[in-house]
Amino acid sequence: MEYILSPSLLACDFSDIEEELQQLKEADVKWVHLDVMDGQFVENISFGAPVIKSIRKKTDLFFDVHLMIVEPIRFVKQFVEAGANLISFHVEATDRVRETIDKIHSLGCKAGVVCSPDTDVEEILKYADQVELLLIMSVQPGFGAQTYLEHCTAKIERARQYLTKKGLSTYLEVDGGVNASTLKTVLKAGADVIVAGNAAFSGGNIVANVRALREAGMPDC
Repeated sequence: MEYILSPSLLACDFSDIEEELQQLKEADVKWVHLDVMDGQFVENISFGAPVIKSIRKKTDLFFDVHLMIVEPIRFVKQFVEAGANLISFHVEATDRVRETIDKIHSLGCKAGVVCSPDTDVEEILKYADQVELLLIMSVQPGFGAQTYLEHCTAKIERARQYLTKKGLSTYLEVDGGVNASTLKTVLKAGADVIVAGNAAFSGGNIVANVRALREAGMPDC
């Protein structure tokens, strides 16, 4: 299985973003994860389309944009225009899941659906053949530096079994509490896209951090 590491820019040093992006390139990282929070769906605010548009000017990395916002369909066009390559959104945040998927695709962007830790994974599996990515949150959405929730391992396993049975090539991403200690658990369960925040950016030596993650179990990322 080919693995993809998607470092979360929520944990980066935005005062030195150009240098951080350069280190990611030096580490041969292909994706970056961008967490968008509206202060309503989650009790935190991060950044929006204008910031992503500014970051896009500095890099050609694949932008894995994770919307933690209410009724995301309202803002899909803005994020595509800002440079998103893939937009994922929470099934808990809207009653218009299929419509939102179709909207993302109509704008030439890849789509993903997300479930929070307390949501049954079946709620995203029903869309597995309509999207390019399934994202399982393994911490409560909204804040970084949380501890991996062990009960999410079974959800990852169930999702991988489903994708395999259906013969789908949909990415299976995990976000939350993944570090060198928990990485093997997540990979063994079946994830192939790994979001890492502090594990990628802590200490300022991104190249060394990425190397440590690869040595911990994902050499192809």
